[in-house]
Amino acid sequence: MEGNLAAALARRADTYGWRDRPLFYAGDASYSHGEVHDAAARAAGVLHAAGVRPGHRVLIALPDSPGFVSALLAAFRLGAVAVLTGPEQTPAEHAHVLADSSPQAVVCGAALAERFPSVHVLTAEDLTDEPVGVPDPVPLSSNTPAYVQYTSGTTGPPKGAVHRHTDPEAYFRALAIGALGVGPGDVIFSLSKACYPYGLGASIFFPMFCGASAVLWPEAPNVPGVLEQALRHRPTLLLTVPTVYARLVSAESIGEPVREAFSSLRAAASAGEPLLPSLADRIEDVFGCPVLDGLGSTEVGHTFISNTVTRRRRGALGVVLEPFEIEVRVENGQAAGPANPGALYVRGPSVMLEYLGRPEQTAEVLDASGWLRTGDLVHVDGDGFVHHHGRIRDQLTVSGERISPLEVERILGQHPLVVEAVVAPGAGGGAARAGGEAALRAFVVLAEGAAPTPELADELLERVRERLPEYKVPRSVTFMAELPRTRAGKIHRTALHSGRPAG
Repeated sequence: MEGNLAAALARRADTYGWRDRPLFYAGDASYSHGEVHDAAARAAGVLHAAGVRPGHRVLIALPDSPGFVSALLAAFRLGAVAVLTGPEQTPAEHAHVLADSSPQAVVCGAALAERFPSVHVLTAEDLTDEPVGVPDPVPLSSNTPAYVQYTSGTTGPPKGAVHRHTDPEAYFRALAIGALGVGPGDVIFSLSKACYPYGLGASIFFPMFCGASAVLWPEAPNVPGVLEQALRHRPTLLLTVPTVYARLVSAESIGEPVREAFSSLRAAASAGEPLLPSLADRIEDVFGCPVLDGLGSTEVGHTFISNTVTRRRRGALGVVLEPFEIEVRVENGQAAGPANPGALYVRGPSVMLEYLGRPEQTAEVLDASGWLRTGDLVHVDGDGFVHHHGRIRDQLTVSGERISPLEVERILGQHPLVVEAVVAPGAGGGAARAGGEAALRAFVVLAEGAAPTPELADELLERVRERLPEYKVPRSVTFMAELPRTRAGKIHRTALHSGRPAG
């Protein structure tokens, strides 16, 4: 039974006396550690009666809620594999996950049931029925698959990263303990949803492993709702992506009570996209606590490089978190020299087993020694801080030189009116240079109340021109209300390349 995560978490609550402590806040209700584990055990009985057995897959398409947690832990208890997908995804996206994972059962809202034909569909309410019996946790080895999470799909069809029952404890120790120092007195509020890696760790596993509590909020992040939840539950830790921080900081500037709502915070964590130093400064000014940038991936399960509450450097991703190790390699596979940029590789106990049913694609990123190629370009300074140069696939060739858009984005982001900036190849209109090289365009989101004028566009381009060679200066600036995003909150650069979101 040692390898069964549901059993291990329930036993942990018993051992440390957490059963009566609040685990989740959802609306006006709170749920103790004991209530959650007991509900999951009963839900396992319902899934068992539906024919779910060890090794079967259970597709879960539920919002952040106690029902999501019951379904997840119930699958673990039975030795089944939970397949996680966002309930907000499109019919085509759900169809892809359904075909790719071939589940024995699906747990979703009643309105989504018709999307999953020929599969036994249950709702979260069904899982609250009194079962005929509550099965004991299935004994499992530590290497047994526990759940599957899908990549964002920005470079092709989403792939399912398969994680083990022991993976969550590894990344809990890395970020929650090593970087944030999470303890029983913390209230965690993740605006990234639990069906995605960042939210699954922050909202579900982190509080379960240490006796803390978390806010479960099913809605898509919006400023009024976020503030209402923060004022109600007084979180001590906030985890989200830079674009949401940008919206909150901008809201404070027009009179929303952001500073008041988050006065209980002791730290904030950011991931998913590079956190511009200028935005980080604004966040810390408004929130009154350190904001910690970091890097993780679906394939690793969560964050493996981060600034910490005791060791941080503005503009850096942070330090490598135990128990992970990294290598920075140049094109021939050799280690990059000190402070030289190269491709980032990571190895550690929560690196995925495989991409579900895709051995060739697994072999492209994961070698026999357990090293995962992340696709990031980084260098490590003399103090051990990792610095991000962007995604390798986002690099562009301009005037015969390879450049990282992130270099230009950081300069644009230093302007006091700029909330977010992305540099990408332009689409149409003669945007490509001769020879097929990229012609850069900047896409900028301004602070609330700022006017998107031609004069401001010229000012932004001049800032870049003063600091970088002419070939790195974008040809134009397009002001946008918001940038296109993937479901996990990452910037959808491909959409910018196509020109679809412009305007």
